[in-house]
Amino acid sequence: MAQSSVEPPNGMSEIQAYSIFLENYKSDSFESAIEFGRWMWLGMPETIEGYSRFDLKRNLNRLVKAYNGLAENKQDPSLKEAYVDTALSIYDKMFEKYADATSDHYSWYISRGRMYQTHSGVIDNAPLKAAEDYYQAFQLRPEEFTNYGNGYYMRVMLQEMKADGKKDQSLAIMKKAEPFATEKLKKSFNDMRSDLFESPEERITFLEGQLEENPQNEEALKSLRDLYDDQDMTEKARDASKKLYDLNPSYENIMTLSDFAISNANNDMAIKYLKEAMDKADTDKQRANITIKISNTYLNMEQLQSARQFARSAIDYDSDWGAPYIQIADIYAQAVSKCTSDRKMDRKDKTVYWLVLDYLDEAKQVDPSTTSEVERKYKSYSPVTPTNEEKFFWQPSLKEGEDFKIDSSLMECYGWINETTTVR
Repeated sequence: MAQSSVEPPNGMSEIQAYSIFLENYKSDSFESAIEFGRWMWLGMPETIEGYSRFDLKRNLNRLVKAYNGLAENKQDPSLKEAYVDTALSIYDKMFEKYADATSDHYSWYISRGRMYQTHSGVIDNAPLKAAEDYYQAFQLRPEEFTNYGNGYYMRVMLQEMKADGKKDQSLAIMKKAEPFATEKLKKSFNDMRSDLFESPEERITFLEGQLEENPQNEEALKSLRDLYDDQDMTEKARDASKKLYDLNPSYENIMTLSDFAISNANNDMAIKYLKEAMDKADTDKQRANITIKISNTYLNMEQLQSARQFARSAIDYDSDWGAPYIQIADIYAQAVSKCTSDRKMDRKDKTVYWLVLDYLDEAKQVDPSTTSEVERKYKSYSPVTPTNEEKFFWQPSLKEGEDFKIDSSLMECYGWINETTTVR
């Protein structure tokens, strides 16, 4: 390792030594390759007599790989360190000799950075040195480096800079890289930015500044909306959601706006957004979720027939989901409240609760996960059904298990229901 001769070993000619070096290098016999090749990095010959295709840069890279390969195979830390130091010395010579070869520098910075990572146990401050090399590669080719290795090297660089307290530099790098980054890497950038700021207020200020520079930055808007929401800044969260919707009326953005409208009891606007989301939904599960939300909104508006219509649609989209059946049970229970709003409930009204219980039974049957909710509602509705005494004095012929129609023959206000239940 201490040899300083720039001549090939054993009195060989340069072309002889080079031939043996190359043969051993190609067979991964790195120790022999180094024995017959170290003279090249010590003397840095641009040419070899008798071999016009000799390329010094290419062979210096081969020597780096040979020294690195030996280092990886050595258990003795002192030997490992010695081989790594030599490989790093070769890199120093390469950068010095070919100072203007920036097209080569890009790959050299990346490969040297990987070496720092691989041998971090024998190199002082290896992770930070690797990050510095990756930064140099990024500066040379920002678009190419950003997604190199599926963004791995970019993430490594930023994590080390963050650990070293280089907050402003990290933010500047992400800003420069974002136009080239994949969606997955952009999400990593957002997570890293969150970690860089000491408080939500700092993060909000930063994102608001990003939007001033580029009002169409969807990623910044999404992050800002979530931060506003976390900080209970409801009005600002709603405004950010509306801007996202205006930029991209996607399923997610429409549903977010519908949720804001629902929470503000803006029922007409909620229904508008929910019906719009139906055109963007990809699955029947999404469509079922939308229709049950529409049904709930109509129920809040006491538009019971429309509420039932959309609850039935939810069943059509997902017949194994218990929520729509419970929804219809609640709609019919509200029908009783509406019909008796200006009078006392009588035994005719109470028969509607037989139908309510039918739908609760159906919910539990198709979706056992609803059992707890069904049993809770049963305790509310079951005691309100007609007693045996009420049935006897009203219609003595009524027998348990018989069909019973809930329609206008019962009362005009129940005409829209038009369903058959059974006597209980």
